[in-house]
Formats: sequence, C-alpha cells, structure tokens
Amino acid sequence: MSVPAQAAPLLQRFRVATIATSDLAQVEKDYGRYLGYTVRERGKVSPALAASWDAPRASGRPYVLLSSDTHPDVFIRAVRTPAIKGYRPLTTYGWNSIEIVVDDTDATYARFQGSPFKVIGEPANLKGYPSIRAFQVEGRSGEVLYLTSETGDRSRSPLPAPGGPIGRVFIMVLAGPDIQAMVDWYNNAFGLTAGAIRPSPIGVVQRAQRLPADHGTPLTTMRLAQQGNLFELDGYTPPATARLRHPGELPPGVAITTVSVPSLDALKLPFITPPAVQDGLAYGGRRSATVRGAAGELLEIVEE
Repeated sequence: MSVPAQAAPLLQRFRVATIATSDLAQVEKDYGRYLGYTVRERGKVSPALAASWDAPRASGRPYVLLSSDTHPDVFIRAVRTPAIKGYRPLTTYGWNSIEIVVDDTDATYARFQGSPFKVIGEPANLKGYPSIRAFQVEGRSGEVLYLTSETGDRSRSPLPAPGGPIGRVFIMVLAGPDIQAMVDWYNNAFGLTAGAIRPSPIGVVQRAQRLPADHGTPLTTMRLAQQGNLFELDGYTPPATARLRHPGELPPGVAITTVSVPSLDALKLPFITPPAVQDGLAYGGRRSATVRGAAGELLEIVEE
C-alpha cells in the first residue's frame, strides 16, 4: 500500500520499547534505581503474543512492563530471553537504541556514575542542534540508551517535555544496510516522510564498529504524527551484519518497537499473524499485529 506523501502519518506515537534480557530481575532493579521507572505489570508472554512476534519459544516467558511516573503509558518492556554469545550492540541491523528525554543531561549523567550501565558516549551537544545535549549508555542486556535534554527554549523544541527528571521514549533508532529502502518502506506503509539523508559521524557507532573517526554514517529522521515521536534511521556499512538470534526467540538487545495507529484496517501489510486483541496493559484491550520492516526489524502496531 502506498500512502500519499502529503497525508498525515498513520503512525501516532511510541507505546513500548522491548528489550530481550537473560536477567529480568536485574533489569527491573537497574531501571528502577537509575531511571526511576516503576513496574506497572508483571506477566508471562502468551502463546498468541509470542506467535505474533515470530518468536514461539518466547511463549510462557516472564516479562516486566516499566514506565516513568510522568509518562506512565509509554513503557519499557523486558522479556526473559536466552543471551546470544558475542552479541555487540550497534554492530547489527535492526533496532539499536532507545532515546529517552530527560530534564538535565549532566545531572542524569552524574546519577549514572557507579551504575551497571556502561557509559559509551560522554555528555555533548548535538552538531546542528547545539541546545540539545545527550549522553549514551549500554545496559546489562546489550540495550543502548540515549539520554537527551533540551537546554534552550523548550517551547520551540522538537523534544517532548520530560515532565520530571527522566521522561519517556521519544526516538527509536533503526539501522540497516540500505537506508533508502528503510525510508521507502516507512513512507509507503505509513506515509512518514524523511529529511535529507546525510552522512554524519556517530561516535558510539564508530567506536562499536571500529570505524575511522571521520567515518560518516548515512542518517535521517522520520516523524510520527504526535509531536516528539520520531525514528532515526542509520545506514550501516560493513563490518555491520544481520543480527543473530536463537531460533524461535526474540533478537538480542532492543528487540521490538511498538507504535500506535488509528486503525489496523487501513494497513495492508504482511503481518506475521492476523491482528488480534492481546492481553496486558501494553495493549489496553485493543488489537495489535507485528510486521517485519525493510531491515528485518520487528514493528508491533497497536490500535490507539
């Protein structure tokens, strides 16, 4: 299905970022202590939900659903999943990073000192957006978090209001071998439009992939309908590869991005299983379905 470029984007906002972890209790502890996230739900993945993710072996696995008090309906979900030996974040195709808005980047950085999160990027202002400041960490499960604040006029900022010291997910970062294919897929499926694709040095990616300091990664963004929700698309080059996963399991690291739409009936996509109502707080009694995107990423779509 092709959506006219001038139409409003069909994707509304982020609902869930799902990480695969071999240590659920530790993720709960880390996100509670260092991000102030609260457990909203504990449960086990149903057979129908596991099938919808093309991860049948996830059936029966425990999960926790966490969120900030300021944005309680935008979740981080952790699902117990066997680890992949040798998995290295920011070196494979798929969802690579979760970006969370914070009130004060430097205060958050200080809060993370001595934590189990590994700092992989020191606080710095963004080139081209000098009032936006961020740092990056890697969690125990190979998930990468960007923690970002607006230091200038927040009434004019593209960032959402944090609402407290640490807010919600507002960017999901996707990588693939063909950035134009990713742009075309999200445009054709959902009417999202991209900015210009430009090569940009990304320090955490350069270091993870051992690339030269002046290596430019092709990059662009695509905005969802609700302000302060967007994808960053990165075009990875060798030595980046497809992400390995155990048969029937979720991929390691950042495994799934969940977004909302007004209606699944408007989408003509090759869903892994047909749209259905799934149990749990993340779905609110509404239908959902999952599709694979151009980079092999799992995109879960929930009716708003």
